[in-house]
Amino acid sequence: MLTDQKMNRTIAYIRTSTQLQEVDNQKLQLLEYANQQKINIDEFLSIQISSRKTTVQRRIDELTQKLEPSDTLIVTEISRLGRSTSEVIQLINSLLEKGIRLVAIKQGLDLRQHDMNSKITVTLFSLLAELERDLISIRTKEALAIKKQQGIRLGKPKGTLQKSKFDKDLDQIKELLTLGVSIRKIASILGYTNPTGIARYIKTRQLMAQIKPKY
Repeated sequence: MLTDQKMNRTIAYIRTSTQLQEVDNQKLQLLEYANQQKINIDEFLSIQISSRKTTVQRRIDELTQKLEPSDTLIVTEISRLGRSTSEVIQLINSLLEKGIRLVAIKQGLDLRQHDMNSKITVTLFSLLAELERDLISIRTKEALAIKKQQGIRLGKPKGTLQKSKFDKDLDQIKELLTLGVSIRKIASILGYTNPTGIARYIKTRQLMAQIKPKY
């Protein structure tokens, strides 16, 4: 009796924050590796965006949902998977637990589930991430202590206004207030679902005191 067998797939993930040339460079490295290893890449998942974006915006969530057990994920270097060591490790653990093979070309990593060398590598990464966090914490505390000893006042000056997403709409908000439009209506006109934020913005910026109603 014949049974359907799932074909294991190989997906290559490309992330760049600069120009198309870097995308092409990563793709070339991935293709060269695949050719050397006699691997067929079934799909390229490419995104040109900053690592400061969320995992959803970097399409990593889409990537993890797309991958299935026994699939292979290839990246040119492991840093493409996250913004920090801890985020990268978290994703690696998630992939391995799902039974996905991870290959990072630059680091020469070939990580697999139930593989002792892979477990040792991930454990070392975790220790390095913890060390990295500790060192950052120590450096931050030392820097703050030095500033305090020097009499430098920490934090923003009292009364300093934080940047707001409403800053770009400031002129329009003022104009609408001048016309006597309600805060709820202003929020609706500007495309904001919650008027509370705009109300707080108007209050902290003291906009009501700056306008002269038109009759």
